[in-house]
Amino acid sequence: MEEAGREKEVVIPGEVLGKASDLMAGRGAYVAPHNNLVYASLTGFRRIVSPPLDSPVQDQRPTVEVTHHKAHGVIPEPGSVVLARVTKVMAKMASADIMCVGPKSVREKFTGIIRQQDVRATEIDKVDMHLSFRAGDIVRALVLSLGDARAYYLSTAQNELGVVSAESTSGATMVPISWTEMQCPLTAQIEHRKVAKVGG
Repeated sequence: MEEAGREKEVVIPGEVLGKASDLMAGRGAYVAPHNNLVYASLTGFRRIVSPPLDSPVQDQRPTVEVTHHKAHGVIPEPGSVVLARVTKVMAKMASADIMCVGPKSVREKFTGIIRQQDVRATEIDKVDMHLSFRAGDIVRALVLSLGDARAYYLSTAQNELGVVSAESTSGATMVPISWTEMQCPLTAQIEHRKVAKVGG
């Protein structure tokens, strides 16, 4: 395998790498069927690999790959369930650092955004972000899409999604008592959250 493009060009998820008619999508790349363009699916170095000598004559396209600049970890993708730590809560959205995709921990930093309309499935217009999440909460969320290049849009609108672990102001791990409330075991103080349903 000979590397044709030796320049170390860093690309980010969603960046166009070329046309599918000119390039085959390798690791870290995918073809969008609606426009036949090849996009990067992860952050890393763009690399063009010449076709192997024994490839069929009719398909002599080089392969474009995105190779990680660090050890290859799991990548959040639309439809995957992630665990994330809330870092900031604002009026219309909360931001969070994605820690795990499914059971696997991530090796690089991915940021998620939970928008007001994605917190729950009902009474969306009445959602108060500050009564749903607090900084430091661990939430289970569904990846909706790659929002902009810097953050994934996350949803907690299903019953089993939402806050799975939260600390009270006293520093104790709170116990869920309803789908909107958690209680501190030390002080019995109740705090509002969008709680993830546990079990069936």
